[in-house]
Amino acid sequence: MMLRSRNLSAFFGIKKIEIKNGIGFLETNVQNIRYYSHTPKPLEGIRVLELGQLIAGPFCGTILGYYGAEVIKVEPPEMGDPIRVWRNIDIDGTSPWFRSIGRNKKSCEINLRTQEGIKLARQLADKSDVLIENFRPGVMEKWGLGPDELYKTNPSLIYTRVSGFGQTGPYSKKPGFASVCEAMAGYRYINGFPGQPPVRQNISMGDSLAGLTSAFGTVMGLLARNKLSSNAISGQVIDVAIYESIFNMMEGILPEYDRFGEIRQPSGTSVTGIVPTNAYLCSDSKNVIIGGNSDTIYKRLMKVIGREDLATENYATNKERVQHKDLIDNAISDWSRKYSSKEVIEKLEKENIPCGPIYNIQDIVQDEHVQSRGILETVRVNENKENGGWDLKIPAITPKLSATPGETTWAGPDLGQHNREILMDILGLEEEEIKKLQDNKIIGKTL
Repeated sequence: MMLRSRNLSAFFGIKKIEIKNGIGFLETNVQNIRYYSHTPKPLEGIRVLELGQLIAGPFCGTILGYYGAEVIKVEPPEMGDPIRVWRNIDIDGTSPWFRSIGRNKKSCEINLRTQEGIKLARQLADKSDVLIENFRPGVMEKWGLGPDELYKTNPSLIYTRVSGFGQTGPYSKKPGFASVCEAMAGYRYINGFPGQPPVRQNISMGDSLAGLTSAFGTVMGLLARNKLSSNAISGQVIDVAIYESIFNMMEGILPEYDRFGEIRQPSGTSVTGIVPTNAYLCSDSKNVIIGGNSDTIYKRLMKVIGREDLATENYATNKERVQHKDLIDNAISDWSRKYSSKEVIEKLEKENIPCGPIYNIQDIVQDEHVQSRGILETVRVNENKENGGWDLKIPAITPKLSATPGETTWAGPDLGQHNREILMDILGLEEEEIKKLQDNKIIGKTL
């Protein structure tokens, strides 16, 4: 919590200010308040070299950068990360999506398909704490940038690798697109309606989950490095597979199959083995999600819809209710169709029954709870350009840390925006060397 008021003492009734380990504590008439003259972020001082592109690897870098890491994103000269031109393109030729996933990163153009470019990447790796890559297994080794090679000069490097199927095994060399991995992890099979082709979520869920898993693994690696700091080798490889990241989310599907031979099937808008939880149509043609599967909540739900005959001992627990799923769902549907979605929600919330509307992105942006929680951030894009730039809404990254929160300091940078800073300040290159590298198309000219 940053406190800047000049009348702080009068406002809070401050009795004492105490500093402990760089953290300030106020003793006030109101309550004890923790504040920071400078809030250290959890990953402050950690340098990350991001060699990946598109979603899975870069999302890992986004998370680390949000919590304070210095993230150096290496991109191909002139082209950059393909996601710069995916989907809708803004007036500056860059997609708003990149401004989000590229936030807090420093862009440096290096051609990794040249020996000189590989040499520069190697020098950056030697000066980094973490390396993230999401190329097909074997590519980094072919370039001489594999972990065995880099550990010769930087044994404490946390080397995070993201691929479709992992670095080992018979499928390791397969192209690992999220859609394929979602299917092979069993996720696609359980989505949709019985007897119909499986449904895909309209996002790359597998990539994002792999990015999240990678960030978690990277932080675990950094924590372990602190414990192993007295050893000669304290770095390690974090091997993340997209399909395994999805498989980790599959709840009880594996143990249920192992014990009972049950193969979970798609169940439309409901969840197998839990009743009632479903989407119910209302009179305004909108659906409301109702979760009444707790035994006590279920009884209250049946009372609200006027079907207390379905709240007897024959329906007392979920085990019994599963046997009467269609009967219960039809009863709730018959009731919900009599009222608008707003009326249904009001009636159910009055009795503390979990329910809610199905939001699109416009609904989310306008929701008062979303706004109060601060999960939407506004960043300035191209602030230093002639037109003064424009504001862009992007999602804040969770979790929220009360004492050391993350933040978006700047939007995804222009291609090569930090070339000079990285090549000169970090690698110590001179103007003459940079000019030669540019002429040979090893680095970009956007300095």
